[in-house]
Amino acid sequence: MTDTPRSGPRAEEQAVLLVAGLADLAVSTVGSAVGTVRQMLRRSDGADIAKDTQQDLMSRGRIALDRCAVAPAAHLEVLAQHVLARRAACGGDV
Repeated sequence: MTDTPRSGPRAEEQAVLLVAGLADLAVSTVGSAVGTVRQMLRRSDGADIAKDTQQDLMSRGRIALDRCAVAPAAHLEVLAQHVLARRAACGGDV
């Protein structure tokens, strides 16, 4: 092994260590993901899982887009619109 100064590894060594660490992390993550996919494919309720996953991703996308929206709707205004819609649907009994 090379002699490293007391201040720590050189910049080149740090870069190599960082790249090696990232590569190891990527390999373990991909391996774990492949194992999960294999387990899911073996299940008999794969179609249900796919449907649930799609709904979950759509919900997450909706939440992400709402976070980036210009301005959220006024809460009391939304409630008032719901009341008006219920009154119209029930014939004014609400």
